Amino acid sequence: ALLALVITAPAAAAPRIKDIVDIENVRSNQLIGYGLVVGLAGTGDKIRNAPFTEESMQAMLERMGVNIRESQMKTQNVAAVSVTASMPPFARSGSQIDVQVSALGDATSLQGGTLLITALKGMDGQIYAVAQGQVAVSGFKAQGAGANISRGVSTSARIAGGAIIEREVPFALKSADSLKLALRNPDFTTARHIARTINMAVPGSAEILDPSTVRLTAPGGSLIDLIAQIENLPVEVDTPARVIVNEASGTVV
Repeated sequence: ALLALVITAPAAAAPRIKDIVDIENVRSNQLIGYGLVVGLAGTGDKIRNAPFTEESMQAMLERMGVNIRESQMKTQNVAAVSVTASMPPFARSGSQIDVQVSALGDATSLQGGTLLITALKGMDGQIYAVAQGQVAVSGFKAQGAGANISRGVSTSARIAGGAIIEREVPFALKSADSLKLALRNPDFTTARHIARTINMAVPGSAEILDPSTVRLTAPGGSLIDLIAQIENLPVEVDTPARVIVNEASGTVV
């Protein structure tokens, strides 16, 4: 087969420091919770197949003053779900974040459901956010007498701005004396270029610790001001040469 050779020129604009490094302790935190989605049109969990859904419903109703411990429930309008979210760095109390809702039982669709108030916890067991709201499902599933069709996943949904942050993650960046820049792709040459670029802008502020770490120190100033000053500086990134073969189009890059 005839292969076409494509030669790509290097990009005109060098990446910025903020595009290739992560700042120490400035990261997202993963949250998780367990809740109930109600209002489903018969597409929820089968109670006998998902006993945890029945237990959750009974506990919820008892907290509301309704005692149904001696009753047998046959509803399929409720689904037990896991609720996950990513809390961005420096998120403050009262801020809203998106949440992902995923079915735990044998529910066939979360379309039209509403998530009841759910506590979201971190790995330390503390509650950091509370989620509630109408779920938005991107997939669908339809079935008729002779055929069925599905697109996407109807048992997974999102709630935009569905969680409110209740607890903040403390991090005293203003009082820190130094911090580390972690390269997303460790490389000796790239680390040297980063330290050299920073020191040209602010002499004596950057030091290479290893191929993946550059320590940043603010000489007589604020680290926050220093980060804002150097994060948009362009830096040359050393990348290994690669040959990429596209089998479908017969193209070699």
